[in-house]
Amino acid sequence: MAMAAYVKLILGSVAFSIFWVLAVFPTVPLLPIGRAAGSLLGGILMVIFQILTVDQAYQAIDLSILVLLFGTMVVSGYLERADAFKYLGQQDSTVAFNGDGVDHQFSPATMSHVETTNVDSVHHESLRNRVNSKQAMGAAEVPWSLNGAYWDHRNQKLWKSCVYIVVVGMLVSLLMGFNMSGTAITAALALMILDFKDAVPCLEKVSYSLLIFFCGMFVTVQGFNKTGIPSALWELMEPYAKIDEISGIVVLALVILVLSNLVSNVPTVLLLGARMAASAALISTAYEKKAWLILAWVSTVAGNLSLLGSAASLIVCEQASRVPNLGYTLTFWNHLKFGVPSTLLVTGIGLLLLKS
Repeated sequence: MAMAAYVKLILGSVAFSIFWVLAVFPTVPLLPIGRAAGSLLGGILMVIFQILTVDQAYQAIDLSILVLLFGTMVVSGYLERADAFKYLGQQDSTVAFNGDGVDHQFSPATMSHVETTNVDSVHHESLRNRVNSKQAMGAAEVPWSLNGAYWDHRNQKLWKSCVYIVVVGMLVSLLMGFNMSGTAITAALALMILDFKDAVPCLEKVSYSLLIFFCGMFVTVQGFNKTGIPSALWELMEPYAKIDEISGIVVLALVILVLSNLVSNVPTVLLLGARMAASAALISTAYEKKAWLILAWVSTVAGNLSLLGSAASLIVCEQASRVPNLGYTLTFWNHLKFGVPSTLLVTGIGLLLLKS
């Protein structure tokens, strides 16, 4: 790609820099508008600066990724209603509790006289109530209120089972190679139908700010690509990123890591994929396959390095800040302290396995 005109190169870099700063520091004092609005601002500036036309900006938005994110967030909302996360949380708590090696057992001998008396009285009262209840009801039918509660309970269990079945079906479909966005939105729609209620409460839990962020990011990154800077950087690094050399693999991995945390991992794959494959194919078909494996591995793991690395990191960040009364602001630097060493370690292990 030829380098864009000098003025457009500068303006495109300015627009991308504004997007990046607001994505990393959403409450920057000069413009505390947040990530979503900052992302839109970057995209709009790309159009205002005539780096992209309006049509090109719309075309830059990857609808399949947005649909995938939307569908999985809806499914997650129904899983929450089905108490899946509550159950998993209880299992984690049980494991952690048992792991402490503390066995809480209460002996009646250690209870005070007042506590023992209260327990006995409650026990006798409970027995008396059960006997009186059976005598009063005799052979009569169970009251309609109890019948209703019983059937509501059974219906609730049936609905939860259906939710779990749909989610398992979605995961199996993804593993079988079905279209990811189509599978996710189909599962979401199936859950809406099975719920047989107004879907608005679950739709309100979708992080629309995150979807807006991605829309702006796609436009901004496409505009930045139009400046020619990413292509120029790749041409500069390509001679040192030979996939048939250890040093080349290290350089290639670092390029993927940096780009994935500069423009996110999805645009990085779109940007580098064809270039890497073409360069590796000049060596052999086997190296071309290896190039795709390296790109897939490093770009995925790169998502752990910083908040900009992947959609998952941003989703966690957004949800953590919205928890009532317990909201936690996961800052870019707090994440980076853990993300850098863990990402480099896991990336290195994966590259060693790919090499063998």
